[in-house]
Amino acid sequence: MFTNEMIASFNELETAVYQYVSKNGSKVIYMRIRELAAEAQVSTATILRFCRKAGCDGFTEFKVRLKLHLKEQEPFELKSTHHSVTEFFEHSLNGPIKEQITGAARIMSLSDSIIFIGVGSSGILAEYGARYFSSLGRLSLYIKDPHYPIHTNFLQNSTTIVLSVSGENDYTVRHTHQMREAGSTIVSITNNKHCTIARMSDVNLSYYVSEERFEDSNVTTQVPVVYILEALARELHQLSKQ
Repeated sequence: MFTNEMIASFNELETAVYQYVSKNGSKVIYMRIRELAAEAQVSTATILRFCRKAGCDGFTEFKVRLKLHLKEQEPFELKSTHHSVTEFFEHSLNGPIKEQITGAARIMSLSDSIIFIGVGSSGILAEYGARYFSSLGRLSLYIKDPHYPIHTNFLQNSTTIVLSVSGENDYTVRHTHQMREAGSTIVSITNNKHCTIARMSDVNLSYYVSEERFEDSNVTTQVPVVYILEALARELHQLSKQ
């Protein structure tokens, strides 16, 4: 909430206010301006100057921003794995996803090659998917390097399986576009069907679980993705025996 530039601009009295607020934020959001002035042993005019230097028009706006800041600092609590898996089974498996998996497997059965793409944790699952498919007799490749060069002349009659939680990762969107332009059929696995990658796909398999973030990392469960990948591979294996 307080930048280095803000703190450097405070005079001695304003610094006293800053030190009190930084140690007693949860109390300050319920104080009147006169109460804070008394606690910090400064005048109400000093409080108002402090608020303006902190980027607020007055003490009321400052308290609102401080409350939001404190809310953001609350300890992060992960949902239990049981909750996430139950959420997936309730929302997805009772819907059309079984038929969608069968349809996607039929498309893949007509392809000469299968390529998995993803970045970050989705890249790790792209590697897992390629290995799982290969283990069931369908040699597959994976790309998890966002800067990997893609030569489109090798993509005719291929299926690209795109993995992305948000469906908005710039690198994955770009790779998906390249694959589609080259004539590859796009099957995407995303958390919802309204994202960019889902709209670019011929088939989208969405699993709909609550997205979770910790600091700058997306820590949304990937259990549904593993389920879908294995279901696709097994369905494709069954079709190959017919």
